[in-house]
Amino acid sequence: MTGILSEAALTALLVAVLASALPLLLAAVGETVSEQAGVLGLGLEGVLLVGGYTSFAVVHVTGGLWLGFLCGAVAGALLSLVLVVLSVRLGVNQIVVGIGIALLGTGISSMLYEASFADTKPRLGAPEAWVLHPLSEIPVIGPALFAQPGMFTVSFVIAALVSLWLYRTVPGLRLRAAGQRPASLDAIGGSVGRSRSVAVLFAGAMGGLGGAYLALVSAGTFTPGMTHGLGFLAIVVAMLGRGRVLRVVLISLVYGVFVAGGTALQLADFALPNDLVAILPFIAVLIVLTFFGRRAALPPALAVPYVRGAR
Repeated sequence: MTGILSEAALTALLVAVLASALPLLLAAVGETVSEQAGVLGLGLEGVLLVGGYTSFAVVHVTGGLWLGFLCGAVAGALLSLVLVVLSVRLGVNQIVVGIGIALLGTGISSMLYEASFADTKPRLGAPEAWVLHPLSEIPVIGPALFAQPGMFTVSFVIAALVSLWLYRTVPGLRLRAAGQRPASLDAIGGSVGRSRSVAVLFAGAMGGLGGAYLALVSAGTFTPGMTHGLGFLAIVVAMLGRGRVLRVVLISLVYGVFVAGGTALQLADFALPNDLVAILPFIAVLIVLTFFGRRAALPPALAVPYVRGAR
């Protein structure tokens, strides 16, 4: 027990918490924006996988970490264009389209990976600046924290800016009106379709970033289906956050604590089955849903197509 409470062990635990939480945080912040605009992003699982594969392939070929993150975000936004065209513009059921995107993203990422890397199954030869150090090489918490990839800092900056944008700016107010009272937004000259399209594309880019972080930093590689339901979990986190980005950040960090804590207990010789460790975070989410799920206030127009002039 003394070993698990040592400075090096606690530092490694903190690094593991962040590596587990940030993919969920990025995806859930994007989903929060989309839901506030009235669009449910059920395809987030596929967006994460497409973003993860794209970033992995780009970094494997070019070695450029930031280029990988950028391409992952672009890939996520491009896949979200399907939701923009079919649901926002044409009014097709968002749930049906979302499930289709999840399946499409999963299939595309798996197919491309098998076509390109199935024989070699490479891991990224990460530069020293963004590799997670072994336990014995981490001296203190401060340097270990600030030695994380630059995307670590960018993620929290994005979350803070999104919170300010949603609740302190006129464009943010209009975006929330698209999910709360789309007819009122239309009546004052705003565009419901434009607001929802921007929200969906932003959510896609954030999902792509989340997948990129998962592949490039958390795992250091890409494997088909590696999200294991993380996209659907991000949707739940966004709903529990009730439109407040700070709550989304805190819930994501709690998820990271459960994931990293289970692994730490195994390393400390606690006899925990691997399957139990894997489902601990989802058990925590079910507990939270049981006690707080009824308080989750969703936008009235969520998943409801808007037709101008309809009543």
